[in-house]
Amino acid sequence: MHPPQASYPDDDELDLIRRSGAALQVGRLSLSGGTGSYRVKASMARIARAMGVDRHEAHVTLTEITATSHRGRSFRTEVAEVRAVGVNADRLALVERMVTRFERRHDETGEPVPVAEVLDETAAIATKPPLYPALLNALWSALACAAFAFLNNGGVVEVGGVFVAAGLGQLVRRFLLHRGYNQFGVTMLAATTACFSYLALVTLLHELGAIETRHEAGYVSAVLFLIPGFALVTGALDLARLDFSAGVSRLTYALMILTSAALAVWAVSSIVGLQPDPPPKPDLDPAVLLALRLLASFVGVLGFALMFNSPWRMATLAAAVGMVANVGRLLLVDHGMVTQAAAACAALVVGVLAAYLAPRLDVPRVTVAVPAVVIMVPGVLAYRAIFYLSDGDTLQALVYGVQAGLVVIALSIGLAVARMLTDRTWGFDR
Repeated sequence: MHPPQASYPDDDELDLIRRSGAALQVGRLSLSGGTGSYRVKASMARIARAMGVDRHEAHVTLTEITATSHRGRSFRTEVAEVRAVGVNADRLALVERMVTRFERRHDETGEPVPVAEVLDETAAIATKPPLYPALLNALWSALACAAFAFLNNGGVVEVGGVFVAAGLGQLVRRFLLHRGYNQFGVTMLAATTACFSYLALVTLLHELGAIETRHEAGYVSAVLFLIPGFALVTGALDLARLDFSAGVSRLTYALMILTSAALAVWAVSSIVGLQPDPPPKPDLDPAVLLALRLLASFVGVLGFALMFNSPWRMATLAAAVGMVANVGRLLLVDHGMVTQAAAACAALVVGVLAAYLAPRLDVPRVTVAVPAVVIMVPGVLAYRAIFYLSDGDTLQALVYGVQAGLVVIALSIGLAVARMLTDRTWGFDR
């Protein structure tokens, strides 16, 4: 009896293996950039088609990709894992431009794009360093949270204290994350650093006689740089596309990050004896208030976009869109509209503006829409919900938790409706 002969792949199968691997590398780049699973699948399918693959299908979660490439009677299934969960808007834009360029070249020439070219470009994108060093990244966080503090009714002391504290917290966060420490532990350390820094600063000013009270209410705004806005929004959009495995995993990750930060806030509050109660609204002239809201909304979105490693042109567009939508949302609330309805309207405006303006600057719409919406995510409400839950006040926790959940759902609905109105692949389920 002769032993079975070993089976080796022929040239066509080896070629499919190379093409499938290159498509998977593109998917890993997209996933590591923080985009939703629908965009990861689309990028992989488009680049696979440009390389001559007949059909490409993928299953994508928060950290894993399972992809199958078909060519003739052969197919290749591969699995990849992306452990680093984060946001890199510049990487997303570079991947989108690469895929679009190769796709157009394939359509014009009818020839498959060489695998080597795809691999060379993906390697260049993967090794590109962040646009901003650690200190600048901390500055963007400080600007965003300081703007948030004003929009949360903070005064000059709160805004200044949050600026310093959020910058220090983000510096600690980036330093530890870039050295591979556990994300949830890093989140708790960064939140603790921001809270104690804020309280130490305002207490020092109070002891020196520079301020009459400690202005403690602003310390919650100092940790808003930890809000997982990208994961919340892209997870909800994945659910809108009926991609439940990706959507649920993203929302679970966002909830765990949020809980980690909130528990640190609760621990600091318990030690120092604080309550995260909202400060009173500032008594300002309506015209001055409107101007300051416009400025704070623009700076807040700009700070978040730059913190997400967006180039300046992309960040400025996101800031302009977010400024218009957020100030409109605040005006609707001031005139009596329910908070979640105003949030849905603002997100709809963001989605429509991003759909028409982002292609004109050759940037993905998600890199414009998500930073513009992140400033509307009710981070303070979410922190208060977990604070009161940890403190045993279930009724207060439920009140704040329901309010925060309804606003997040409303933002997701507004963005999803905007996609359905401006993108046929969203408007029709095929």
